[in-house]
Amino acid sequence: MFKKNLPRGIIFLVDLGIVIFSLVAAYLIRFNFSIPQVEIDTFYYVFPVVILVRAVSFVSFQTFAGIIRYTSTRDVQRILVTIFSGSAFFAVLNPLIFVLADVYAVPYSIIIIEFLLTIFLMTTSRLLIKIIYVESMNPTSEKTNVIIYGAGEAGVITKRTLDRDAGTKYKVLAFLDDNEKKTGKKVEGVTIYNTTKDLERILIENHVQHLIIAIQNITANRKQEIVDICLRHHTKVLNVPPVSNWINGSLSFKQIKKIKIEDLLEREPIKLNVEGISNQLRGKRILITGAAGSIGSELVRQILKFHPSKVIMLDSAESPLYALEMEMIEHRNGIITEPVIGDIRNLERMENVFKTFRPQLVFHAAAYKHVPIMENNPSEAILTNVLGTKLVADLAHESGSEKFVMISTDKAVNPTSIMGATKRIAEIYLQSLNKQSKTKFITTRFGNVLGSSGSVIPRFNKQIEERQPITITHPEITRFFMTIPEACQLVLEADAMGKGGEIFVFDMGKSVKIVDLAKKWYSKWIGIRKRYSTGFYRPATGRELYEELLASEENTIPTHHQKILIATVKEYNFTEVQKSVNELIDLFCTQNNTAIVAKMKEIVPEYISNNSVFEELDKIKN
Repeated sequence: MFKKNLPRGIIFLVDLGIVIFSLVAAYLIRFNFSIPQVEIDTFYYVFPVVILVRAVSFVSFQTFAGIIRYTSTRDVQRILVTIFSGSAFFAVLNPLIFVLADVYAVPYSIIIIEFLLTIFLMTTSRLLIKIIYVESMNPTSEKTNVIIYGAGEAGVITKRTLDRDAGTKYKVLAFLDDNEKKTGKKVEGVTIYNTTKDLERILIENHVQHLIIAIQNITANRKQEIVDICLRHHTKVLNVPPVSNWINGSLSFKQIKKIKIEDLLEREPIKLNVEGISNQLRGKRILITGAAGSIGSELVRQILKFHPSKVIMLDSAESPLYALEMEMIEHRNGIITEPVIGDIRNLERMENVFKTFRPQLVFHAAAYKHVPIMENNPSEAILTNVLGTKLVADLAHESGSEKFVMISTDKAVNPTSIMGATKRIAEIYLQSLNKQSKTKFITTRFGNVLGSSGSVIPRFNKQIEERQPITITHPEITRFFMTIPEACQLVLEADAMGKGGEIFVFDMGKSVKIVDLAKKWYSKWIGIRKRYSTGFYRPATGRELYEELLASEENTIPTHHQKILIATVKEYNFTEVQKSVNELIDLFCTQNNTAIVAKMKEIVPEYISNNSVFEELDKIKN
C-alpha cells in the first residue's frame, strides 16, 4: 500500500477535511462546547469563506504536491507558511467587516485556535504516515544497530544524515563521548554514554554492526583503542570525513566510509613544515616524470597550490595521464598544466621535452618499482631505473635546470633485489654528477607509501573486500610506512632545503610488523605461496625481510626539521661511475641477465640476494 503514491486530489480533500474539523473544534473549544445562537447564525457565512481561503492557499502553495511518506522539514515549513497566510488574511479582513457590519466575521480567538489545530493535524498526519511507512518497510527489530562516537555537532549531523539518507536501514543505538559531563544526557532522543566505561558493555549486550567515528580531531592512539575494542566484538568501524570534504558543506551518507587499514598503524600523522617551499616553486616551470603515478600525481596536486607558472606532467601511461589532466582542469586555477606522453628512456623524446619547456625544476618519480617482476626482468629494470634516470639527469644538467629531485627507495639501502640495486646505482650517478654540474641533484628515500599502486595496503584492502585470506610473504617482515601526502611534502621540503648531493631520509618512527597489521583483520592468515613445515611462507624473490633507510656504513646529520635527516654516504668519482653505468647499459643489448647482475654487484658491492637470509631464519625457527 505504501509503495503507491497517494493521488494529489485525495491529499487536497483530506487537508480540507482537516480544516473543517479544526474550524468546528475551534468553535467548540472557544465556547466550552455551548455555542451561542448568534455565533451559529454567522457560522453559515464564515464556513464557506474559511474553506475557500484555505483551498486557494493550498493550491497556491502546493501543499498537496509532496510525497507524504517522504515528508521533510521543508514540507512542514510550507504548511506553516500556507496556514499562516490564510489566518493573516482573516485577521486583516475582520476590521473591514467590523467597519461595515459592526461585527467580526471570524472571532480572533477562533482564528488562533483554528490556526494551531490545522497546522498540528496537517503535520502530524503526514509524519505519522511517514513513520508507519518507514516501520513497515524495515521494522525496528530488523534495523542495523549503529553507535556514533562523538556527541558534538559532527555526531548530531551524522545521526541526521543517517535518518535522512538511510533511516530505513539503521538505528542509532547510542552516542559515545569522552566528556563525562555529557554522560546520561540525550541528543535527539538518543542517550549519551561514556566511551571508556560503557563501550565494551554496549557491544556485549547488543549486536552492533557499525561504530561511526564522528570526532574530527581524534588522536591516532585513541582511534586505535576504539578500533581494537570493536574488532574484538566484530563491529565494523566507519569514519566521517573532515568537514572540508563535505559536499557543499553538507554531509552525505555515501561519504561515511569504512576505516582504512592504514589508520591502524599506531602513529600520529606527520606534518612537515612547508614554509619556504612557496619561494622555490612560485612562478617556476616544473617537470614531473611519472606524473600519472601515485607519487607523481600527488606532487602535481601539491605543487599547484604554490602557483608555479607551468607544470609539465610527463608519463608513458596514456589513460592515467588523461585522467590526471581531467582532474587538474577543475583544480589548477589558471595555472598551465601540460600533459606529455613520453618515455624517459627515449633520448630524442626527452631532448625535445627539455628544449620545448626548459624546466627549471625536475621531480623525477618515473621508475619500475615492483620487486618480484624486476627480479625476473633485470635488463628492463636498468633500462628504466638507470638509463632513464641518467638521460633525464644529463638533460637537466645540460639545459641548466636549477634542481633535480629523484624519488628513491629504502630498498636502495643494502639492496637485496634488482629493483633496489638499480635505484642505488641511480643514486650514485646523481651524487657524482652533482659535483660536475651547476644543477643541484637531490635524492629522497621513502619507506612504503600507503595507498600507492602495488603496495601492501591496497592488496590487503582488496583481499578483505573480496573476503579472501590475507597473504604475507614471511611472518618476520617489517616495513616503514608513510602516507602519499607526507611523502610528497618530504619531496617538496627536500627541494626547498637541498643544496645538492644530499640523500634525504625521513624519520618514520618504528617499523611495523606486517603480520601484526594483518592480524588486526584476521585471526589467522593462510598463504597461497609455498609453505614450509614451520608454517611460515616462502618469500617472493627479491623481498627484503627488514627495511632500512640507511646502510650500515652511513650516518646522518640533522636538518632544521626534526623528522628529516641527511645521510652521509660514500662519495664516488664521476668518471668511474659514468664508465661503469655506461657498461651496465651496454649489457642491455646482450640480454644476458647473469652478466647484468654481475655488473650491478660490481657497482654496488653491498648488493646480495636475500634468499639465504630467509633460509637461515627458517632454520632457526625449526
